[in-house]
Amino acid sequence: MSNETLSSLSTRIKQQRKKQLWTLEHLANLSGVSRSMLSQIERGKANPTLAVTCKIAEAFNISIAELIEEPWTQPLIEVVKGDNKNSILRDDQSAFIQVLTPIHSAENIEFYLVKLPVNGELNSHPHMRGTREMITVQSGDITVISGSDSKHLTTGDSAYYQADQDHRIINNWDQEAVIYMITSFDNASNTN
Repeated sequence: MSNETLSSLSTRIKQQRKKQLWTLEHLANLSGVSRSMLSQIERGKANPTLAVTCKIAEAFNISIAELIEEPWTQPLIEVVKGDNKNSILRDDQSAFIQVLTPIHSAENIEFYLVKLPVNGELNSHPHMRGTREMITVQSGDITVISGSDSKHLTTGDSAYYQADQDHRIINNWDQEAVIYMITSFDNASNTN
């Protein structure tokens, strides 16, 4: 283990112990690691083996990864670059779909740019129960269908519809249609 990693691990063990309001003795009893070894680890004076690190993580009831890795904190402003090829979900003759939401987003919302070529269609099977989609037509003439209902939309129009049933978007225009789509997943329905 590098000095930097050891220092970081030592700090996290001490922070976790203090967060739990535990003494070194209490952590020693729970982990099976001696109090003196824990003290040396917290001070960065001892380099724990993987087995010892696992015992400490188990005592805290967390994974070894949570104990070793730096916790991720979401920045105040996160940018998804338009030219990021990894954000392209689909690119074929029927549709182009680019994810505009950060991949690790913890929210129950996804944001997409959808481009449909002339006569293009985006056919979707039902998503999880309670899922809704909202689309805004940036440019084009489309039909949105959800279940047995359909609506005609043109540039500037928006629609909000159930996406927990078969649904599709059809480009009726003689040019590419450009659509922004937000998919919202219902938390309550997804926890059942």
